[in-house]
Amino acid sequence: MSATKRPRAPRRGAITIEFSLLSLLFFTLLFATMEVARAMYLLNTLQEVTRRAAALAAVSDFSSPTVMDRVRQTALLRDGPGMLPLGQPVTDSHLRIDYLSLARGANGGLTLTPIPSGNLPACVARARLNCIADPNGASCIRFVRVRLCAPNGNNCDPVSYQAIMPLFSLPATLPSATTIVKAESLGLQAGSPMCP
Repeated sequence: MSATKRPRAPRRGAITIEFSLLSLLFFTLLFATMEVARAMYLLNTLQEVTRRAAALAAVSDFSSPTVMDRVRQTALLRDGPGMLPLGQPVTDSHLRIDYLSLARGANGGLTLTPIPSGNLPACVARARLNCIADPNGASCIRFVRVRLCAPNGNNCDPVSYQAIMPLFSLPATLPSATTIVKAESLGLQAGSPMCP
């Protein structure tokens, strides 16, 4: 044995272990970065979804369930029912569209008041006549509000964030991304028949 060469110790598998440890760290950082990017995408996209839904609902016939389903689907960047692209669990059933009146209180102040679905006018022409008769009445649709809510009833409960990678579970909720716009035509066209 020469004086310049050291005896080799058995090092089998050392490179494999180093590679696996570095791979674990690399993929953890990669997936965490992808999850943060998706969360930022959702924060920005949800506001755009509610803005689109409110703009469409302000000019669409609220008395037609087919039209309202189409408004929700279009707002979610889809042509049919389903989830927001890369936006699991957000579907068209998560978009809550409310119609608001501008009611005058006893003190003379104006407040936005949701109109219950049972009190909405039967048709768009009736809604227009209600507003002409009393602009601050309880059945005059003045504003449209769209929010992101869990589809579980009348309350607007927040939607839980669902991670795309099961490695990370974030105990977070998605913002409601509320958008309120002024009601426009509500789908009223010239010559629309009056409802009963």
